[in-house]
Amino acid sequence: MSIPKYHELMLPILKELSNGEPQKISELKHKMADVFQLSESELKELLPSGNQQVFYNRVGWARTYLKKSLLVESPKRGVLIITERGKSVLDENPSEISSNYLMKFEEFREFQNIDNKGEIESGNIIEDDESLSTPIEMFESSYKKIEDDLKIELLEQIMSCSPFFFEKLVVDLAINLGYGGSRKEAGQAFSTTGDEGIDGVIKEDKLGLDLIYMQAKRWKKDSCVGRPEIQKFAGALQGKRARKGIFITTSYFSREAYDFVKNIDSKIILIGGNELCSLMIESSTGVSNISSYDIKRVDSDYFSED
Repeated sequence: MSIPKYHELMLPILKELSNGEPQKISELKHKMADVFQLSESELKELLPSGNQQVFYNRVGWARTYLKKSLLVESPKRGVLIITERGKSVLDENPSEISSNYLMKFEEFREFQNIDNKGEIESGNIIEDDESLSTPIEMFESSYKKIEDDLKIELLEQIMSCSPFFFEKLVVDLAINLGYGGSRKEAGQAFSTTGDEGIDGVIKEDKLGLDLIYMQAKRWKKDSCVGRPEIQKFAGALQGKRARKGIFITTSYFSREAYDFVKNIDSKIILIGGNELCSLMIESSTGVSNISSYDIKRVDSDYFSED
């Protein structure tokens, strides 16, 4: 089965609590995973940020919506119990509990900042695919869309600049990621341009305990870098008795290229246009912040009186 949406979890959770006994939230999560017969890979699937599993995020929001509607309550930390209102809802035998269903409760409307009960009763409020996502999922989806658009814009900017500027960009990126030694040393990284297939050399750390040989190619995004190009670079590394190399391009690599670097002694990292832009964003190379948001939650440990 696919991972259930948060609204698909609310009725099963309420039914699981129907005996009136308090249950630990951690146990409820495992029971819901069994109810929906989720595989290990589905349970491990992460939100785009990588900070939380999708399933547990949805269980958490299903619990929040049930609590805000006063269908369940927490008698103590990490525990849920059904309320009399929750039992009454089960007596109605609904086919599902959705956000639209919960709008009948004033407390839930206040939570959602909706006060027009007339529209709710007339059925004018319709749930779409987006509203069936948790707030965190919607936030992260919007963030990913902004980031994807930024990557496209970054690649366009890179392609409009000179090859010399692209080399400077790669040097700046290496420094911002913690490589290259001093800026003066890193700035000389591409002084060996055209030297037997090596575009430049940077220090792996500030002490220069190891060197990384680099190849940087500003190619059109629809140009595929194949195995022959990577073999040529690997041969150049052998000629230098080098163990580590980075091949950076604004385009992308073929599957054969990735397979090749997995089966050679030298460690070669392939960085295509999409990953290049991701690293630029991560290291604030060529981009600047326009706004920042901290998402916070209640610190249960702070309120514990045990």
